Amino acid sequence: MIDLGGPAVAAFVRDRLAGEVVVSEIVPDDIDRIEAFLRAWTAPHSRIDLAIITGGTGLSPRDCSPEAALRVIERPHPGLMELARARCGVKHPRAYLSRGVAGCAGATLILTLPGSPTGAVEVLEALHDILPHAVRMLRGVSSTHAHSDTP
Repeated sequence: MIDLGGPAVAAFVRDRLAGEVVVSEIVPDDIDRIEAFLRAWTAPHSRIDLAIITGGTGLSPRDCSPEAALRVIERPHPGLMELARARCGVKHPRAYLSRGVAGCAGATLILTLPGSPTGAVEVLEALHDILPHAVRMLRGVSSTHAHSDTP
């Protein structure tokens, strides 16, 4: 299996979000295996703030990342992906074909992104201004500067 989106997302997390990539795995389009990885990444001892899945968000019969994520997500956050689709859809109307989902499991924010490097990075760009604040909120850190980009 070849992962094209993962390295692009990892670079974005490091370079644009000043985050640390602590784990990266290539998982086949298998709902149970994706769920198992997400459960491990969102376990309280994992201390992972943001779990990102690339690929499997399209309309293909084998695409199952959103369904796997929804098995793990305790609190859905549809607004994040609605915002991403709205922002990306201005330039690329096909962005509305994405079935990507977002939500929280414990203190971890889960995002499912397109598998293409361009699509995945464009979604992260669309959410770049609010992701650091979302992570701070999940950590329980209050912020008086809602527009700050500092994680």
